[in-house]
Amino acid sequence: MAEFLTLSEVVKQARRNLDQGAWDYLVGGADTESALRRNRAGVDSWVFKPRILNDVSDVRAGTELLGVPLRIPVVMPPIGSIQVFAEAGGAAVARAVREFGILQILSSVCTPSFEELAAQVPGPRIYQLYLVGDEAWMDDIIQRCVDAGYTGFCLTADTQTYSRRERDIMKRYVPLSGRVAGSGDFSAQARMTWDTVAHIKEKFDIPLMIKGVATAEDAARCVDAGVDVVYVSNHGGRQLDHTRACIDALPEVAAAVRGRVPVVVDGGFMRGADVVKALCLGADAVGMGRFEALAMAAGGEKALLNALHILEHEVKTSMALAGAAGLEALTPDLLERLQPLGPAHVLSAFPLLEEGY
Repeated sequence: MAEFLTLSEVVKQARRNLDQGAWDYLVGGADTESALRRNRAGVDSWVFKPRILNDVSDVRAGTELLGVPLRIPVVMPPIGSIQVFAEAGGAAVARAVREFGILQILSSVCTPSFEELAAQVPGPRIYQLYLVGDEAWMDDIIQRCVDAGYTGFCLTADTQTYSRRERDIMKRYVPLSGRVAGSGDFSAQARMTWDTVAHIKEKFDIPLMIKGVATAEDAARCVDAGVDVVYVSNHGGRQLDHTRACIDALPEVAAAVRGRVPVVVDGGFMRGADVVKALCLGADAVGMGRFEALAMAAGGEKALLNALHILEHEVKTSMALAGAAGLEALTPDLLERLQPLGPAHVLSAFPLLEEGY
């Protein structure tokens, strides 16, 4: 694999490597895909108001999440079926993020299993679980997660049922995540309530992340319930269609949380400048799921590590040119809202590809 110098090259190689079914699963969304497009349009609509004559000779982008140092404020989110994009699956992601220095959130719809991965690639990691069993089943999994040394535990709250994804349906393509939803007791996801959160907090001594928060009300309730990380997400536009862009929900969630716990956000964030925008609007870290999948499809572990280095360069360059030497300088007054330049789509962050590069 030749070294990639731009993220556009990563995307281009990923498209070459994937068949149509896997590609559509990666880039597609639910129903009309308006939520997916809105995610990207929301990111594009925020523009910088850079400050000048600040010393940015030493840009510092490091932070931490749940006590884990992050080289940049980015996490690799849980992706079910990550093994579709590279055979080594979650293990390849784990090795890449360990070498680079960020945090992985491992999906329960992923190979290898969470216990096998903990043995193969020791290190800090969060485990995300879809409920396909009763409370006793869930408790067993959480205890095994604790015993395996996981840093945190994540429940995804926006997957009460598996959505209709027409790109997949029209080809009769059923990814692993869809097969899991169609087997076992996936209705346990629909029965999940605030009582589930209270039960986990009472019984287990492991930081709890709730993924799928979209309103100030739910964010405040998460904090009141003892949730340790609030994760703003609409599942990449893959669950409920016609939702707000995640970056548009972020400011009200951050205001409701008031710095009491970290806020993570994903949804349409593909470039370093996108990460910086989210940090300005109140995020402590940014999840980049399609970035992760595209890099894995482009060349597995090595390509993901390569892409993370490019992303770090983009983050630090954007910070320097905005006049911010550290994360503490990234505030809402560095941004304003303007009309996007053109129609948004899932890969509109890479316009040169449309020109044939």
